[in-house]
Amino acid sequence: MVRKAIIPAAGYGTRSLPITKAIPKEMFPVGLKPAIHYIVEEAVQSGIEQLLIVISNTKQSILDYFDHSIELETFLKSKNKEHMLKHLELPKIDILYIKQHYANGLGDAIRLGKEFVGNEPFGVLLPDDFVISNQIPALKQLIDVYKETNRSVLGLKKVEQDQLKKYGVIQGENNSNLIEIENIVEKPTKNPPSDLAVIGRYIFTPTIFECLEGLKEGVDGELQLTDAIKCLLGIETVYGNVVSGDRYDLGNLEEYVELMKIMSKN
Repeated sequence: MVRKAIIPAAGYGTRSLPITKAIPKEMFPVGLKPAIHYIVEEAVQSGIEQLLIVISNTKQSILDYFDHSIELETFLKSKNKEHMLKHLELPKIDILYIKQHYANGLGDAIRLGKEFVGNEPFGVLLPDDFVISNQIPALKQLIDVYKETNRSVLGLKKVEQDQLKKYGVIQGENNSNLIEIENIVEKPTKNPPSDLAVIGRYIFTPTIFECLEGLKEGVDGELQLTDAIKCLLGIETVYGNVVSGDRYDLGNLEEYVELMKIMSKN
């Protein structure tokens, strides 16, 4: 059973400068809610009971958003606007926080969740990646695969060849609708091993922490989750699952604008 998940939200959001100097990318509006609200909702809809959000010193607005505003609630009641209280409802889930004092890569951020996770499988949801699925939430799709295999599962999407250099790209063998991963390459500049890129949804066994603890600086001088996954491949089987649904990258302006158009209609 996968009860816990981590949302890494401590990055600088450099792709979205200059606005991210003041507004965390996770708080970008998607309709009338911030993006991270939908990510938390996906976790709830997938059966997650506890979340750990990894933040930095500049992400106080995330904590404020997921806290109750007694002052605002009192104001609305005093003005006979109780009907607006429904807009303040938050996803029903336990949320804990931990600070990553220096943005040192995704691998480092997830490593901070070791005590939170304990000896359980857990999910990871990257708030950059927004997946619209009309049926089963993206994380739940991976949880269903974990239930069958009891192994780590990476969310995958087919990506155009000229875009593969932006992602971790897998090499693997398709077996009974599952892809058994043989290798993974971080941001390949040439000869990518496939057209299947890892997107921001994962289920990991706690074994991943053995690999995270020994990480050395990788691509971009950061502790890369991809390198930890490579290590994990040498210990146990890791599967990939092509996620059903439309995926949008909030750090890509064109995709963000398209997402806004879609969500404004809902």
